[in-house]
Amino acid sequence: MFSMKNPVIILVFVFSITFSSAQDFKYGKVTKEELAKKVHSIDSSANAAVLYREEKISFNFTEYDGFMQEREVYERIKIYNKEGYDWATKKVFIYKGGSGKTEQLTNVKGVTYNLDNGKINKDKLKKDGIFEEEYNEYTVISTLTMPNIQDGAVIEYSYKIISPFLEIDDLYFQSFIPTNKLEISVATPQFYTYDKQVNLKALYLPNFKGGKRDRVYRSTISSRSGAKISQTNFSRSKSEYFDNTITVSEENIPAVKGESFAGNIDNYISKMSMELSSILNEYGAVEKSFSSSWEKVSKTIYNYKSFGGQFKKAKFFKDDISPLLADVTNPIQKVNILYNYVKFKVKWNGNIGYTSRNRIQEAYKEGTGNVGDINLLLIAMLKSQGIDANPVLVSTKNNGIPLFPTRKGFNYVICLVQHEDITILLDATEFYSSPNVLPLRALNWQGRVVRDDGSSGWIPLRPSSISTQKTFFNVKLKEDLSAKGKIRKNITSHSALMYRNRYASMSTEDHVKEIEKDKGSIEVSELVVENAKKTTSPIKVSYNYELIDAVDEIGDKIYFTPLLFLADKESPFKLEKRNYPIDFSMPLRDKYFINIMIPENYNVDFMPGSEILEFKNGEASYSFIAKQNGQYLQFSITFELKNSLIDPMDYEVFKDFYEKIIEKQAEQIVLTKA
Repeated sequence: MFSMKNPVIILVFVFSITFSSAQDFKYGKVTKEELAKKVHSIDSSANAAVLYREEKISFNFTEYDGFMQEREVYERIKIYNKEGYDWATKKVFIYKGGSGKTEQLTNVKGVTYNLDNGKINKDKLKKDGIFEEEYNEYTVISTLTMPNIQDGAVIEYSYKIISPFLEIDDLYFQSFIPTNKLEISVATPQFYTYDKQVNLKALYLPNFKGGKRDRVYRSTISSRSGAKISQTNFSRSKSEYFDNTITVSEENIPAVKGESFAGNIDNYISKMSMELSSILNEYGAVEKSFSSSWEKVSKTIYNYKSFGGQFKKAKFFKDDISPLLADVTNPIQKVNILYNYVKFKVKWNGNIGYTSRNRIQEAYKEGTGNVGDINLLLIAMLKSQGIDANPVLVSTKNNGIPLFPTRKGFNYVICLVQHEDITILLDATEFYSSPNVLPLRALNWQGRVVRDDGSSGWIPLRPSSISTQKTFFNVKLKEDLSAKGKIRKNITSHSALMYRNRYASMSTEDHVKEIEKDKGSIEVSELVVENAKKTTSPIKVSYNYELIDAVDEIGDKIYFTPLLFLADKESPFKLEKRNYPIDFSMPLRDKYFINIMIPENYNVDFMPGSEILEFKNGEASYSFIAKQNGQYLQFSITFELKNSLIDPMDYEVFKDFYEKIIEKQAEQIVLTKA
């Protein structure tokens, strides 16, 4: 297991190599044996498998455009059953730059093969199977939908992406299905130096070979500029140069398999990032340097016109916010007013990114924008009031954790306010968020605060305060052995944010249906939700219920659990061993106060006893306190999690701890008819 405590590893390639060609897998040469196979030979649980994947990245010099990147992909996939049909759809991401330059998808072809009575049938990918959609302001997705997918089918497709940009997308060595054979080659011109970083959280790493390959170009010109990263001009008197090369040739690569509460499983896939660190001249001297340190990365990003440049001369909102702040002198009150104003004024369009797309002024005018538009606008407003507000660069959970200095490692921005001894994190893209309650997508270890004086530093993003949920549960058992009563909930912090995101926009009828779902013969009525949109206050939920099948009757005894329909039926942690951490996202405390009225003419034959369970010196605990008070049985049950990230090394102990909780919840009260 690769620990986060491991030092950052920069791969260095020193071996001389030659590129290998795939002799066993040629496009169009699918065999009957491949089609006839019913199950994967190593992973019998696989619904599909990559039989072969080849990816080649190179840079070719053209007289007009300079170095153009070419990425060629060929993939052959076996579909074993209906659960694997999704693998017959391939999404290709095409970047379009702000300067008007864009990547181009070319040479697209694909075929679906099926075996029919010993004969191989072929269905070619046609134009109507290729769809294009806008992913965000910088990216278009071309979706290849393979035709006539059946159990046992084999598909293959290939395409080429021609890019004017020097930035290289991440190289993936692993998938969520097993890979039988993988061939990857990367060749970068000697003028461009790339830092290379493997994913230290992955369990699998391939073997790398590196070396050099001689190249020739016939013209000496200045290269053009790309939108992602500027291609600095250079000149040479000679026509020869060389490529630095990397190759990977691997077989039988295991699939990355999901685990409950693992967060984003993409964080654990085997891959390598390549970040352009410098551009060299023909003599090998550095002509332009990029991300050599986190301080330099932070300063470079802050100096972007679409980032720190948005704070200059940002006075277009002055006349609008002045009335809001009239007679307000307290800085924290100003923060809250402007924070809520931006949430109301500019709606998030669903696009992420740490820069402003069309300037924050345009987003303000149009009333919609991406993450950068909204949160940079908020920072600009706060700065205009003399408040110490600065952007914090974030990598969302879906983007992984940047482990070495990189501009690509960030894809999100939030706001940090510091006033005396008060520190506040704000994200105005989420309508139901509140100060220091960030959306779950942003709770990814730590962020990088960058200031206009050039300084920067790390700040923790994971919540330190506990999210709480208190449930008051009254139960009255009726003579017909049904149960009725009232439930009241009080929910705070991130737990409240998640509840609001799920239910606040629902109709009462749909909300009731969600409460009743999977709870047996229950009827919920008189649902009341308070503070649904008052995000700085706890959300309060109450409803009446009636449960027909509340107890089991055997002879003169009745049996039921204290939590009735609120009890967890089984543990989500079923694996014997675990590869990835358990990620609960936040510290939490879940507390139940249960008051059960015993029906007349019944005596308590047995009730679960009080018990306290603990995991790892109190990092997690469970208390079950029970007592009888006259005609009432009263229970106080608390699950508390102080450390929201459970290491895989502690999984077996935590699994046992959680199973004991489930067992305790399953213990039954036994009443005997008098």
